[in-house]
Amino acid sequence: MPRSLTAVVLTLLLSACAATGPARTQAPAPDVSTEAATPTAPGPHQHAAPPQAPALPSPVVVPIDDASRAALPRETVTATAHDETQQCEGVALAALMQAGGAMPAEPLRGAQLGRYVQVDARDGYRAVFALAEFDPTLGGSTAFLVDRCDGQPLGDDVGPLRLVVPGEARPTRWVRQVRAITVIVAP
Repeated sequence: MPRSLTAVVLTLLLSACAATGPARTQAPAPDVSTEAATPTAPGPHQHAAPPQAPALPSPVVVPIDDASRAALPRETVTATAHDETQQCEGVALAALMQAGGAMPAEPLRGAQLGRYVQVDARDGYRAVFALAEFDPTLGGSTAFLVDRCDGQPLGDDVGPLRLVVPGEARPTRWVRQVRAITVIVAP
């Protein structure tokens, strides 16, 4: 009587197992509680985990009122936009964010690198920056929230506050009529 294919395969498997000897038993799994309690130093190709950066709340609305800006040093910046160069006065955005608790004074690390700065205008225009752009140890960019240019307060069409980013090739993120600056955790 011919054998079925399944029976042939089963017979071959049983023969192969019998030829290799008795089945091996697997060693018991190590006790994880013992391993976790025993600290080990990093190996030559491993690094110790960096200390965790302090958590920042999100979102953080950065105060931009007159009193908040008056508490910070004023700076003068030369800015060129659309072939027009101006001398503008205001406060550094990084200093404003640090004073408002939205950016630490220490270099950014860990989860802080996943934050962004959203600048909103009265007319609905919006620009976004990575928070890391303003860390001098990372991006090193500078931006200023200005209220005067060429010795005059900003006109209503541009001001009363304007964000100026002098290092950018195009002034597309130079937000006019700034109404809010918010630091947010990226989704």
